[in-house]
Amino acid sequence: MNSILNNSIAKSKTYQEYRNLIAKFAQEGKTSGKNSSPEYINYTKLNESRMHRLDKTLEVVEEVKSFLEKLSVDYFWLVLAESWCGDAAQILPVINKMSEVSDKIDLRIVFRDENEELMNLFLTDGTKSIPKLIIIDKKTKTIIGDFGPRPKPAKQLIVDYKAANGVVDETAKIELQKWYLADKGITIQREIIALLS
Repeated sequence: MNSILNNSIAKSKTYQEYRNLIAKFAQEGKTSGKNSSPEYINYTKLNESRMHRLDKTLEVVEEVKSFLEKLSVDYFWLVLAESWCGDAAQILPVINKMSEVSDKIDLRIVFRDENEELMNLFLTDGTKSIPKLIIIDKKTKTIIGDFGPRPKPAKQLIVDYKAANGVVDETAKIELQKWYLADKGITIQREIIALLS
């Protein structure tokens, strides 16, 4: 596992490098990953504007900020994502804001489809669901925990919707985005902190 982690970290991007790339994809009508359909290109454009807004408006809540400021261990926060992923667009800006609070957190991002070995170590119910945050002790390379692809209430929203409607359609995706908007990243922050507590 260490060699897989080391390889992924070696080819990872900083948040700013990732954001620059997503902005470039959106501008050029491209997307990341294996599926370059018009639908996925459109999702990338939508996610670029979402992330742009969240980068400006999101705030780390006081209890989380206080916790992060007291970290004594150096961490890699390694995230598997893709530009077309709606959940990644909502969650990555939150993770980035958290990482900015502490110099103990080195946030790195890799594309899922370019890192299948790593993704296969962190499947969710057998699926390659993203985003997936992997928290690694920098010194020992020990995995402390992982978070994703969604915070628990958002996951439940989709489970309930699918049970009631048989599918996850555009309406479900809109309801999910509304949940993220109302939550303002607070649940994500608290769930990640719980992994470090």
